[in-house]
Amino acid sequence: MKKHLFFIIALWIFIGNQIFGQGAYVPFNRDYYHLVERYEILQGKNNSEFHTANKPYRRDKLGAYLDSLNSSGIMTSASDQFNLRYLSNDNWEFVSQETEYSKKPFLKEIYKKPSDLFYYRDSIFDFHLNPVLNLSGGVEPGYDSRLMNSRGIEFRGSIDRKVAFYTYLTTTQVIFPSWVKDNIEHSGAIPGQGFWKRYNEEGYGYFSALGHVSFNITRHINAQIGHDRNFIGEGYRSMILSDFSNPYMFLKLDVKIWRFTFSNLWSQMTADVIYDSQGRPTDGRYPQKWFSHHRLGTNIGKNFNIGIFESVMMNEFNWNYLNPIIFYRWVEHQLGTPDKIMLGTDAKWNFTRGMQFYGQFALDEFVFNEFFGIDGKQSSRNKYGLQVGYKYIDVFKIKNLDIQLEYNQARPYTYQEKFPYQAFSNYRTPLTHPIGANFREFIGILRYQPIPRLFANFTGMYQFFGDDPSPEINFGKDVLKNRLNPGTGIGLYNNKIGQGIENRVLMANLNLSYMVKQNVFLDLSHSFRRRTAQDLNEPESTNFTQFGVRVNMVRNDFNF
Repeated sequence: MKKHLFFIIALWIFIGNQIFGQGAYVPFNRDYYHLVERYEILQGKNNSEFHTANKPYRRDKLGAYLDSLNSSGIMTSASDQFNLRYLSNDNWEFVSQETEYSKKPFLKEIYKKPSDLFYYRDSIFDFHLNPVLNLSGGVEPGYDSRLMNSRGIEFRGSIDRKVAFYTYLTTTQVIFPSWVKDNIEHSGAIPGQGFWKRYNEEGYGYFSALGHVSFNITRHINAQIGHDRNFIGEGYRSMILSDFSNPYMFLKLDVKIWRFTFSNLWSQMTADVIYDSQGRPTDGRYPQKWFSHHRLGTNIGKNFNIGIFESVMMNEFNWNYLNPIIFYRWVEHQLGTPDKIMLGTDAKWNFTRGMQFYGQFALDEFVFNEFFGIDGKQSSRNKYGLQVGYKYIDVFKIKNLDIQLEYNQARPYTYQEKFPYQAFSNYRTPLTHPIGANFREFIGILRYQPIPRLFANFTGMYQFFGDDPSPEINFGKDVLKNRLNPGTGIGLYNNKIGQGIENRVLMANLNLSYMVKQNVFLDLSHSFRRRTAQDLNEPESTNFTQFGVRVNMVRNDFNF
């Protein structure tokens, strides 16, 4: 029965409900989404179409928001006007203003619109097809050449303007920078990807397939069934649910009434097993686990948004968690507390035009006396993740110069559980922060668009975390380990961030992207990374320089 759960629900929705028009979702891309969110911050108020904490966004909702920006009076610079045209061309079927046509389309059908290699549109069927490409080469001193070769296609559209769909297919061969390769060899998984094979001696090859079908059940209830990732929050990282792990099968229901948005996510993920050198489970099977999440968000006034959420990870599917409005913690207690529950809140405040505060708090377990008591402040039973951030748009009135500052931390053992099936992970990678837990992190991001087609991004990062000296010892960083087996010499108390082998990572990344044509970029980037640790005789430092051509694809950042 579990195997057919999503198909049963989908069939019930299609048969039993009248369906209303809508669009597919825009793939989550930090650079792209920043262009959208910066204008909300510039206006100093929440947009009325969608809550920005729930990512990805629907194209029809984004199109309606872009229409509102035409009369907002904030698109004063040449770069802002270019960005509005770029976003509108990318979602042209959902905006009311006139968008561009190519002056000389190839064979009269190829690239009639700057954003589409080919499209067909009538009253019944809407179809948009595009190539996907990322060809890049890099140099890291002391290592062989680095490369990435990704090719594929993506297409989206709708049927009867009521059922929208999106598909993304690529095949990739890649040789990663050294620190990314070390992470993969340690975990047995490529961040953001699934099954992989060896490519030459140092590289990896993998096939990616993402897709979803979305539709409105009523005017205020939307459903999406897909195989992809989701992201919660306003930050560069998410302490609730991020895009770092492998894509997964999910069903999502969004209810939007007045100022409230209630989101439900049910998904099937891959449990953590022992993998061989080729990234395959040693017993030939990929065991599954189940994840449920719901979030209630609301706008308070014009410039404040707050959400409360609850998530549960379970090793066996349970019908009780299909109830979209029940309190998961109560259900878990009735079942004998067999699952892992996380709850907490996220918020943003556009407190003045051009500035925003945001944050998240994710709680696993809380014991009042041990949290506030003198002797119990550092109890292992008080496990939580915290994020605090600040965004400043058009810094000191310099057009298109934006700053983002962010602090993240997670106490030891926060995302671990008693059994591998309950850990907050998917395909051996964390569902939230790339480090896992037992860390503090400071991030600074400077974005500048001096001329319309040139995008400059500088990201600086400092991380402090505690690691395990051996696979048998657990100081609380690795989400795959059992939280009941703590590090040597550590009991219930005196657990603090950084315990174990202390590590410090300093990283800086500069990326320059020039948009030659719609969604065709030339990228030049340089990364510096330095790690010091108690078990290193001297610091590990490396530089990585890369140049590439990218078409309809998210830029690869290796900021971890």
